[in-house]
Amino acid sequence: MSQEAPTAHFERVSDIDAESPTLIEGLPGLGMVASIAVDQITSQLDLDYHGNIQSDALPPLAAFNEGRIRDAVRVYAGQEPSVMTLQSDVPIPPNAIQSLSECVYRDLADEFDRAIFLVGAQAESEDQIGAVSGVATSDEMASALTDAGISLAEESGAIGGVTGGLVVDCYHNDIPAAVLIVRCDPRLPDPSAAQAVIENALEPLVEFDIDTKELEEQAEKIREQKQQIARQLQQMQQQQEGEPTQTRTMFQ
Repeated sequence: MSQEAPTAHFERVSDIDAESPTLIEGLPGLGMVASIAVDQITSQLDLDYHGNIQSDALPPLAAFNEGRIRDAVRVYAGQEPSVMTLQSDVPIPPNAIQSLSECVYRDLADEFDRAIFLVGAQAESEDQIGAVSGVATSDEMASALTDAGISLAEESGAIGGVTGGLVVDCYHNDIPAAVLIVRCDPRLPDPSAAQAVIENALEPLVEFDIDTKELEEQAEKIREQKQQIARQLQQMQQQQEGEPTQTRTMFQ
């Protein structure tokens, strides 16, 4: 008897009246760069809670923050600037990737104009931490990257995990999207890499202004807050070690 494929759906809790918003993805990945950066953006812009994604493939746990229970996978939105963010308090397991990606396209794609994804890549040296390059799904997004001073990635590679699934859906459904590849310390959550991608890539690309002083001043506190998710992500990746070796550079 075959097992049914996992499903996911978006539960909308508020409407948004934003004009052509940009979706910025901040799901857990290498160095927790996306998660840290998008946490800061959501907080600084005081974005409204728009809804959550529920899936039977997500781990059965209760996320909480500042003494209150909250949904693990959440979407926030705001009008000035016109931005949406996608965040999660848990790593997205491999069996949930397809259903979550389909959910974002089916239930949310009509609400945003373009998408920006963040992935961590191991820095080869300390000086390389925070270096950013970009990958685009279209000529339009490639021009947007270069106009913002972001170099296009020269190497060949692949984007894995849930971010890869989301990018592929954007590409095949003609949703303009860009991936910002951020060099980071893979061993620990890396607030300095998150600060760099906000200041040097997201601010000129999205045309907003984010105060990033907290990422520097509270770096140790942020590392502690993100360490549990980082460990869960590492355990999940170790469980996949038996899979065939990738022949190209894999970013997540």
